[in-house]
Amino acid sequence: MNSVQIDKQKQIGDIVSTVKLASLLFTGIILFKYIFTGDTSQIGYQSLYYEMISILLPLLILLFIYFVWTFSTKNKLSSKYDNIVNKGETFLFILLFSIIIYISGANESNYKFLFLFIIITTTIQSGMKHGMITAIISSIIILSMDLVMMPASEVNIYFENDLILAGIFILTAWPLGFYVKIEGEHIKKLEDMVNFDGLTNVYNHRYFQDKLKEKIEIGRKENKPVSMIFIDIDYFKHYNDLYGHQKGDNILRELAEIVTKSVREKDVVARYGGEEFAVILEDTTERETLEIAERIRANVEETYFDGEENQPKGKITASIGISVFPDKAKDELELIKSADDALYRAKFFNKNRVETYTSILDDLKKNIDDKDIELVTSIKTLISIINAKDRYTYSHVERVVIYSRLLADKLKLSEIDKSNLIYGAYMHDIGKINIPKEILVKRMKLEKEEWEELKQHPDNGVEIIKSVESLKDVIPLIKHHHERYDGKGYPNGLSGEEIPYLARVLTVVDSFDAMTSNRPYNRRKSYEEGIEELRKCSGAQFDPEIAKAFIEVIESNAAFL
Repeated sequence: MNSVQIDKQKQIGDIVSTVKLASLLFTGIILFKYIFTGDTSQIGYQSLYYEMISILLPLLILLFIYFVWTFSTKNKLSSKYDNIVNKGETFLFILLFSIIIYISGANESNYKFLFLFIIITTTIQSGMKHGMITAIISSIIILSMDLVMMPASEVNIYFENDLILAGIFILTAWPLGFYVKIEGEHIKKLEDMVNFDGLTNVYNHRYFQDKLKEKIEIGRKENKPVSMIFIDIDYFKHYNDLYGHQKGDNILRELAEIVTKSVREKDVVARYGGEEFAVILEDTTERETLEIAERIRANVEETYFDGEENQPKGKITASIGISVFPDKAKDELELIKSADDALYRAKFFNKNRVETYTSILDDLKKNIDDKDIELVTSIKTLISIINAKDRYTYSHVERVVIYSRLLADKLKLSEIDKSNLIYGAYMHDIGKINIPKEILVKRMKLEKEEWEELKQHPDNGVEIIKSVESLKDVIPLIKHHHERYDGKGYPNGLSGEEIPYLARVLTVVDSFDAMTSNRPYNRRKSYEEGIEELRKCSGAQFDPEIAKAFIEVIESNAAFL
């Protein structure tokens, strides 16, 4: 329930509680009248005077207790108890009013209208059904009193009059309940307009963010996992360019329907933005989430979409990334980021696939000595700090890792070399932790002193990881990824094969991404310009064989890039 709904419910609760308190005050006034008027005929004999006091005093105490309860405790109760509390209150008020009416003359009482208070409040609070039930019960009570008190009367004038009053009770509950129903439906439509995406009829981004926070809080309190699925349509820009945005909108609507039918009823499906959809799955493990994500992927692939034969692979497909709280993320922001990272990998690795989020350093923990686990955890924290200081570094590292995986396969590296290359790609900028943020994000060209300080980051990075025995083979990559093939690089001016092979690989990947990314002080080159720069600098800045292999990797993935 969002804050607007909560505020509305609180206001209604306050109004209803005020009316109920007023009805209790009226009840007290009625009792006072019959105690202090001196007309003992209405309450029997003088001996009953003290009995009435014994009724009045508890009533005043109950009035005070109800006042405190209504405006403090009640609003803090869990919603699952609201229905029970409301039914209990209604029963007690009906019982109390019945007693007051009986005491004040039963069938002759002038206070039968008291039932209108509880009929009105019940209808407003709980709807037409409960209001009508309360009206019927109230009518039965007053008509029963008429029949019991004057059983032998030929003409029961009280019964005839109270039939009219019973009709008033019902006519009060029915139209008021109908109004409450109409208003509720109208509010629901307004909420749908606010919470739902107008194009796809699934939840929108704003609702998704609110719901995710709520589910994460529940998961944290109840120690249950919360999973996330990110879905992105492959080559959607190509489809839009070919057929236009109206046809593209049809694809979005169809995909939203497929996703909704592929997940469980309790799962939250939302359009995250553009052609990207998200699903929140509470109390769902990674294995269960993987099965659901694979079902979505398969259903999309098996569905025919108009014009899909002209897509690059002849089909409309989707790439999917998944992550799980708290195993892979400590809060909702990390859950979104990790699921998005997994999606990015799924799109990069041929698309039409499901990828689960994996942290490179978490994988590393499985293969290192126990004594080094704490150090690796610290390294992960340092990388997070760098990412927070400089958003370019974060996205740059993610892309360099993906490029390195692809290039490692192209170069047919051994599993050990492939792992070391990926670890190096992930940690190659860790030495930037010691570089001031003003230098990292400076939009103008660096001064000579600033440039010299930035050039220290390879050596700084080595100092950070050198105590971890399991990372000793990664040190050359971190130290030498800014060396040049012609010997004009830093920090040691190595050239040719003096530069460790994996460092030469990383140099090509790192430089290409730097050229083709938005930097604070540099214009982004297109991928075609980046490839041309690789060719131009082969044999000078880059190992020519490695540069050639990487160009082939980029060109084979040109449709995604």
